[in-house]
Amino acid sequence: MTEGAALPVFEAVIVPHRSLSRRGLLVLISFLSAVSGVIAIYSALLGAWPVSGFAGAEVGIAAALLWLSGRRAGPVEILALSTRELTISRIDRRSHRTERRLPAGWLIVSLRERAGRVPALVVATHGMEEEIAQALGETEKRELARALHESLQDMRKPKLA
Repeated sequence: MTEGAALPVFEAVIVPHRSLSRRGLLVLISFLSAVSGVIAIYSALLGAWPVSGFAGAEVGIAAALLWLSGRRAGPVEILALSTRELTISRIDRRSHRTERRLPAGWLIVSLRERAGRVPALVVATHGMEEEIAQALGETEKRELARALHESLQDMRKPKLA
């Protein structure tokens, strides 16, 4: 935090769902390879040797799709609301960090409904807007929108001595 920066009044860390770790992916592919290998050997012993090629291709396609799915996972998002600004930090899988700052004074939190899709959670102020929490489902987005809105309202209430 920079010197003189305001303390956060709200923070949220949004981590996209990743179904498998690197180790879990290796275990799954190893298991699929073993099962497919047993089937291929059994089929070859029965005289259905072309099954071996299809079994190998099947494992290769499954591995490629699981790897691609892991690479397409979105960045980790960190939302930090202070009395001065909302900081939206995004950290991709290669640890590259991007940051967007929106002044908190007139910040508006809204959910934009989209037919047949999860609504978009948007924060906007003075002609600037940013969609946040794209990795979340509908229920989580609604909860985050409510919590962020309540934090903004609490922050804006005058404190009586």
